[in-house]
Amino acid sequence: MNSLQQIFEKKSTNLLSIFFTAGFPKLDDTTTIISELSQSGVDFIEVGLPYSDPLADGTTIQNSSAIALKNGMNLDVVFEQLLSIKETNSTPLVIMGYFNQMIKYGEEAFCEKLKACNIDTVIIPDLPMIEYENHYQKLFKKHSINNVFLITPHTSEERIRKIDDLTESFIYVVASASITGVKQEVSKEQVAYFDKIKKMKLKSKLVVGFGISDHQTFTTACNYANGAIIGSAYIKYLNEKGVLKSKDFVRSVVEG
Repeated sequence: MNSLQQIFEKKSTNLLSIFFTAGFPKLDDTTTIISELSQSGVDFIEVGLPYSDPLADGTTIQNSSAIALKNGMNLDVVFEQLLSIKETNSTPLVIMGYFNQMIKYGEEAFCEKLKACNIDTVIIPDLPMIEYENHYQKLFKKHSINNVFLITPHTSEERIRKIDDLTESFIYVVASASITGVKQEVSKEQVAYFDKIKKMKLKSKLVVGFGISDHQTFTTACNYANGAIIGSAYIKYLNEKGVLKSKDFVRSVVEG
C-alpha cells in the first residue's frame, strides 16, 4: 500500500486535506506550511504546483500561483524543498499540477523526482483518461505513483465506474461544475449529487473538493464521502493571518 492507502486503512471518515500553492506567500514558505499543517493533524496535504494557465482554479488560487511564480518558484525549486523535508515529514503529500508541466519537465524525470521526495500520489486534472490508459498508467506504475481522477456532477455513471476501476487511492469528487473557491455553502443539488455517488457503492475512497471552506461544509461533505479538501479558504487565511496560524485554521474546520 502507498502512503494514502495506509491512511485510509487507519481512518475511513472525516479525513481532512489542505491544499496550498508551493512558493506562496513567500518562496521559502513551502516547508514551513507543510510542517505547520502536519503538526495540526491534517490527514494529507495537497501541494499545488504554481502554473501560469490553470484550468480548474478560481481567482484566489490563480493569484497565489502568480505570486509564487513571481517569487521564483519552479519545479526544480519545489522538488528541492520537498526533498529537504522528506526525512522529517510524516504526513502524506499529494502533488497537484497540470499535464503540460509534467510534459515540459519530462515525464520520466517528473516521476523520478516525485519518488525521490517520497510522493506517491498525483492529481493532474487535465490528464486525459485515454492518455493515462495508453501511456501514463504504465509509467506511473513503474515509479509506484497513483493517479487521482476527478468527477463532477456532469460525469456519466459509465465514466465514474471506469474511473473507479482505474483508481488505487481515491476519487476526487468535485463538488460543483465550477472552478475552485466559488461556493460558500453546500446546496441541495450538491447534496443530491453526493448522495447519488455514495449510493453507487464504489470500491474507491471518495474525497470532496471545490467549495469546501469551513466546519459546516466540511462536515456536510464528510456525510457522503471519506473526507474533504480545502484550498481557497486556506489560501485566503494564509494571506490574512500568516503561515504560523495554520493550526488555528485546521482547528476551526475540524471543531467549528
